[in-house]
Amino acid sequence: MFATRVYHYRDPAAVILGLKELRKQGLTPRGLLFVALDPRGETYIAVPEDLDAVVNIRVGDKMSLISPLEGRYFHFDAMHRLPGDTVLWNGDRRLGDTGSAPEVACAVSEWLKGSSAKNVFLGCTPHVPGSWWTVDHLSAVTELHALGYLDCVVTNTGILARKIDSTKLYHLEFQALAQHGTPTEGWQEVFHSELGNILLTERRVLNYRLVLTCEQGLVEIDVSHLPDLVIETARVPMRSGFGVVGRIDGGAFAVTSGTVEPWGLTNMSPAMLVGSPTESLLELPRTLRAMPLED
Repeated sequence: MFATRVYHYRDPAAVILGLKELRKQGLTPRGLLFVALDPRGETYIAVPEDLDAVVNIRVGDKMSLISPLEGRYFHFDAMHRLPGDTVLWNGDRRLGDTGSAPEVACAVSEWLKGSSAKNVFLGCTPHVPGSWWTVDHLSAVTELHALGYLDCVVTNTGILARKIDSTKLYHLEFQALAQHGTPTEGWQEVFHSELGNILLTERRVLNYRLVLTCEQGLVEIDVSHLPDLVIETARVPMRSGFGVVGRIDGGAFAVTSGTVEPWGLTNMSPAMLVGSPTESLLELPRTLRAMPLED
């Protein structure tokens, strides 16, 4: 789609300085395409070679890109700056082994503040998912996946997460998070899928809608009534292997394919933009069935 350039930073302090310099050159959160660590904890950030093109990049475009990094690199999926400036991030579970992931996530979160942004969504890569939360780079890190919570999505009222090997979706209110000072308790079940286990959640809420990829199809929910109520707005029973990771405002769905396991969708491919500006989730099956998928 467009040429990319990879910047290599040996430590989190260099990441801070590097991002500040790239901002001066025109980089915004839209232009952060991939952020990954190697086993030594060093950081690699992929951005468009032409930073003037940043204004035209959409979240769905990012998710359809193939990472320029080959080999043992552990990718972030998304980073969120929460109320109180605490930090939440999703990505490759091996990020937890590098030692530097919390500092890098906090550095990016602080950089987001300079753009008045609360989050950044990155390209789609295959890995075992993990989710983490911390107050700052000096504080203890909570491994949410160790508690069973994955694919965390931020809403106006709190955090949504699927439960590993479960049909249930949970919500943690920001008020409860502030009260407890940690996301280890306070989660409430808000939705139950009738299409089997929830394998993947769309990475961001758009127009109060979120797509859940389940064992037996796709479900779209309305989260505008959280924390009291989640409403199912569309259900698409279909052959498994496809998942919705995102969408473009007024446009297509970013659809990935992978291997269905009871605990999630694995071996995910870069997403394809499927649909048209007028297409709804209910109209996706015909297009999706035409997409190649290995059994």
